[in-house]
Amino acid sequence: MIRELDTVVLKGDLAEFGLTAGDVGTVVMVHEGGRGYEVEFVTLDGETIAVVTLDADRVRPIGPREIAHARRVAA
Repeated sequence: MIRELDTVVLKGDLAEFGLTAGDVGTVVMVHEGGRGYEVEFVTLDGETIAVVTLDADRVRPIGPREIAHARRVAA
């Protein structure tokens, strides 16, 4: 079960927010017992890119043996 402050992985692109599948965010609020999540996506230097409300099927927990990958986002 995903809980507040867990790190999650975006499963699909959210072009309107400049986010792509595989981006990593932090759950800041759990909605309706896990039916949805408020997720904050930040740059590696701490700038918030977006805080998005997502259905549970749009994110997944981080799995074993995964590695983060850096990419530049548009200003």
